[in-house]
Amino acid sequence: MDLKHSRSVKLNDGHFMPVLAFGTLASDDVPKSKAAEATKMAIDVGFRHIDAAYVYQNEKEVGQAIRDKIADGTVKREDIFYTTKLWATFLRPELVRPALERSLKNLQLDYVDLFIIHIPTAMKPGEDLMPMDASGKLIFDTVDLRETWEALEKCKDAGLTKSIGVSNFNHKLLEMILNKPGLKYKPVCNQVECHPYLNQSKLLEFCKSKDIVLVAYSALGSQRDANWMEKDSPILLEDRILNAIAKKHGRNPGQVALRYQVQRGVVVLAKSFNEKRIKENFQIFDFELTPEDMKAIDGLNRNFRFIKLLFTVDHPHYPFSEEY
Repeated sequence: MDLKHSRSVKLNDGHFMPVLAFGTLASDDVPKSKAAEATKMAIDVGFRHIDAAYVYQNEKEVGQAIRDKIADGTVKREDIFYTTKLWATFLRPELVRPALERSLKNLQLDYVDLFIIHIPTAMKPGEDLMPMDASGKLIFDTVDLRETWEALEKCKDAGLTKSIGVSNFNHKLLEMILNKPGLKYKPVCNQVECHPYLNQSKLLEFCKSKDIVLVAYSALGSQRDANWMEKDSPILLEDRILNAIAKKHGRNPGQVALRYQVQRGVVVLAKSFNEKRIKENFQIFDFELTPEDMKAIDGLNRNFRFIKLLFTVDHPHYPFSEEY
């Protein structure tokens, strides 16, 4: 096993995905230039998997950071695993490739490594990321996700993306894709909220049985952005048990939460724009949690979601009404 792949997981299409990723979502009050600075820092520290999305509205800056790091010799393009996501207003099959091409243009890259459906709840096509009617209600669209998936398969065949996957899908939505007549490629991954308070053990088991990698977002509990979550949500990193385990290993609770995912076969996103924190988040490969630690962290599960996507609750494909 060469070093390049020892910190990676092999996907069902033969490509390799680094198990630790740098997340680039920033709240509205963070200037876009910060995303570029933080991405450069992350690459300098050792992150090779960059997780981004069209809806984050900072792909130009993130792309520039990657190109700068290629230009200064820190990395080659093939060292970087770049993920972008297809937003809900582009789920009609004829909009899929133009959406990816727009991301590539913003990035000024020839291809992405992974292109995933961001959420399964289609919204009215157009330039509005959150299309609202006069009364402020979100305008949904009706799309057969199997046709969306076929359009992603075509993007892979055209070489615009190496791998394709999904995000925020429950097992029923995954099965709909997997059972699609004429399926050419399985999703390589399902990116979902996952942390010790929502350990997704049933979904993880389901995905493993189908050779689909689970990718964890909000692995540290989330940035407490009021747009997405309730103010009185518990603070994961203040958890007593997590802190006790961290103390025992001479680590911080964030490092323990990230290490927990890697040890259970989950690819994990770490998101911070703070240099010290970015460095700490990468330092999870030189210690190991014991089976007792893992069991104790498993025991923290309370099926608690920070990100409920309540704005899509009335959509027929709302993913979180299922148990997993």
